[in-house]
Amino acid sequence: MKKLINEPDAAVDEMLEGMVAAHPELRRLEGTEVVVRADAPVEGKVGIVSGGGSGHEPTHAGYIGDGMLDGAAAGEVFTSPTADQLSEMIQACDGGEGVFCVVKNYEGDVMNFETAIEMAEMEADTDVGYVVVDDDVAVEDSLYTSGRRGVAGTIFVHKAAGAMAHRGADLAEIERVAEKVTDRVGTMGTALTSCVTPEKGEATFDLGEDEIELGIGIHGEPGTERTEIMSADEITDHLAEAVLEDLGVESGAEVATIVNGMGGTPLMELYVVNRRLQALLEDRGLETWNARVGDYMTSLDMMGCSITVLELDDELKELLAYPAETPGLTVTEG
Repeated sequence: MKKLINEPDAAVDEMLEGMVAAHPELRRLEGTEVVVRADAPVEGKVGIVSGGGSGHEPTHAGYIGDGMLDGAAAGEVFTSPTADQLSEMIQACDGGEGVFCVVKNYEGDVMNFETAIEMAEMEADTDVGYVVVDDDVAVEDSLYTSGRRGVAGTIFVHKAAGAMAHRGADLAEIERVAEKVTDRVGTMGTALTSCVTPEKGEATFDLGEDEIELGIGIHGEPGTERTEIMSADEITDHLAEAVLEDLGVESGAEVATIVNGMGGTPLMELYVVNRRLQALLEDRGLETWNARVGDYMTSLDMMGCSITVLELDDELKELLAYPAETPGLTVTEG
C-alpha cells in the first residue's frame, strides 16, 4: 500500500510539525503531541480542549481556533493520548476560568482524560469539567467502549461548547450545553473499504469487493451488519432511519446534519448521499436548518461515510451559527 510517509512511527510527529507550519495561529507544546492556540491560555475564558488517537483528521487539532477548541492532544494512530500529555494540555489552556474537556467514549480516552483531570486539579489547582460524547447509534458496546462510541457528532459538541466559552460562559453553563448536544445527536456510519494504518501497511480488516459494513466505528470496529453492496440511496436510508429512530425526532422539528467522509470518499459521492438524506428528512416533516458535507472525522483512507443528525432548539441554532475560525471549520457571522 502506497502512502506519503517516511518512517511509520514518525508519521504523527511529522504531521503535527507540518500542521503547525501551515497554521501559525497554532503552536505545539515542546516535547509533546499537543497543539494549542498560539495565544493560549486566553485569559478570562474557559479553555475548551479535546483529543484522541490520530488518523481522524481534521479531528481534533483542526478545530483549534476562535469559537471552538483551545487545544487538542494527538495520540498515536487510533491510540489514546497519554494522561501526562492531556494534563499538560489542560494546564496550558487554563486562562483562569477553568478548562472543559470534550471526550469521545472510548475506554482509553475516558480513562486517560479522567487521570489527566485529577493531575491538573492537584498540580495546578485547575477547575476542570468534561463531557463524554457517545453519539454512535449502531452499537451499545464495542471492542473499545463500554457504551456507545463517540464519533462525528462530537464536532457539534466542539462547536457549541466553543461558542459558549467565547461568549464568556462559565464551566457549569458549558457543561449544560455540551450535555444537551450529546443528548440530541446521533450518528451511524458505513465502510466500503478498510482503512490502512501506517504501521501495518495493509488493510486492518477484510471486506470483499462486493461487501460493505454497516454501523462500523471510526477505528474499523465491527458494525451491525456486513452485507452485499447497496446503492447510495439504500445506504443513506439505512443509516438515516437508524439515527432518526434512535433520536425519536418528531415531525416539525429542525435539525442540523453532517454527511461525513471517512477519508477516502470523493465529495461527489458525499453529495449524492446528502441529496437523499435531505429528501428523506423532508418526507418525514423535518426541516434542515444547516447541512454540512465533507471530511470532519475520518478513518485514515477508509472509503465510506457517516450520517449525523442533531435536533435543534433556538439556543443550539444560535451557538452553531456563532462565528468560528479554525483550519477545519469556519463559520462567518450572518
